[in-house]
Amino acid sequence: MRRDHRPYIIKRLARRYEVWYVNHFLRPQFELLGRETTFMKPWHVEINGAPVFVGDYANVIATPDNKVRFTVWSNSPDEGFIRIGNYCLICAGVRISAATNITIGDNCMIANRAYITDADWHDIYDRSMFVGRSEPVIIGNNVWIGDSAIVCKGVQIGDNSIIGAGAVVVKDVPPNVIAAGNPAVILKSLDTDRQMQTRGDWFTILSHMTAEAEIKERNYLKGNTIAGWLRSMLFPAKGD
Repeated sequence: MRRDHRPYIIKRLARRYEVWYVNHFLRPQFELLGRETTFMKPWHVEINGAPVFVGDYANVIATPDNKVRFTVWSNSPDEGFIRIGNYCLICAGVRISAATNITIGDNCMIANRAYITDADWHDIYDRSMFVGRSEPVIIGNNVWIGDSAIVCKGVQIGDNSIIGAGAVVVKDVPPNVIAAGNPAVILKSLDTDRQMQTRGDWFTILSHMTAEAEIKERNYLKGNTIAGWLRSMLFPAKGD
């Protein structure tokens, strides 16, 4: 669809249903789910194991063909966790799997189909061993992990760094660099003299724009009818 054909009231009801679904089905599965955290299609988010912590103002986007999966599966009942900071973006298809622990800082963006793991999930020689070698993963603040990138066990990624699409990160990445490739190598250093804007900064501005955005959305959907919305889904036409 080129545009949203839903009447404004339908869109509002859909959002309320998503909030209800999160609070009723997902929130009890998290050890912590921060305030003002939003989910798009939360019924396509899976939490397997515990504990999983997600901070304030996170955005989690899931789709039917690209579920978001948080998994904690450890050899020891007292070991293993996933901790995600404030203002993070988790896109469709992201998988985060911890046997020891995975810590992700504030303001991070994790793109479609990225995979973060702290374990091999099988021993090299004894392949009946279901976890294998495991080492913590630590991702700093304001890190951007590109589409389909893989971050492997024992890796630390420094603040503000960018991991390119499709990269396989098997060694530490320092702060303020761009790394890409398989295995990932440093391609460029960022200019630390330039001011860095974060998702947290954007949310601060957004909080003052909420009323204005609501008016714009209402105007954008003005004129949409339930009949037209149903027609666009059942009998889509050119230009829809």
